[in-house]
Amino acid sequence: MILLISDLHLEEERPDISRAFLHFLQTRASQAEALYILGDFFEVWIGDDAISPFQRSVAQALRQLSDAGTRIFLMHGNRDFLLGRAFCREAGCTLLNDPSRVELAGEQVLLMHGDSLCTQDEAYMRLRRWLRNPLSLFILRHLPLATRHKLARKLRKESRSQTAMKASAIVDVTPSEVPRVMAAQGVRTLIHGHTHRPAEHALQVAGQPARRIVLGDWDKQGWALQIDGQGWTLAPFPLA
Repeated sequence: MILLISDLHLEEERPDISRAFLHFLQTRASQAEALYILGDFFEVWIGDDAISPFQRSVAQALRQLSDAGTRIFLMHGNRDFLLGRAFCREAGCTLLNDPSRVELAGEQVLLMHGDSLCTQDEAYMRLRRWLRNPLSLFILRHLPLATRHKLARKLRKESRSQTAMKASAIVDVTPSEVPRVMAAQGVRTLIHGHTHRPAEHALQVAGQPARRIVLGDWDKQGWALQIDGQGWTLAPFPLA
């Protein structure tokens, strides 16, 4: 069994999500061969050197799962792109590039967080290019902690206000970008998160049938894509 999740946005202010995630690790994930977390695992991450006791407890829970034999893969999201290798070493997980092509159930599948597919949101794409630039990342990681906290609060506030004002189509993936990326990567299945719009979409890539599976966010309920002998099942579950 393989499990894929995304957009938990873990933070101390949502203990219900944290408890549900720990339960998920101890139950379903403990039976899995691999767990993939496709970004926005944490609501905010300002650097591995600023890890909080809450975040460390999450790392320890992941390490327990890893030590028990489940392989864990973690991808950056737009909220936690400063997650680094120090956290991954502590948590016993492998950091994946975005995008990454992996084999799942004998099929080559493209994994992404999903924000890079939202090309119609030009303001966000400009900000993303700046934030992900290696020089910008170096500067951000070496800013004083107080400055990073202040910048994170500012970016979160601006993101929420701007998203609320943008048209729904702008903050969703660009329809033409999906087959373009899939064709370039040579895959017929794409799995991503980010948009908080869980669904499976049928499409055509290079004249062949293909699919895009969108993972759901953990808020009023949790979401997971399970791949096992019964097939591929994307389904919600209660947080309680």
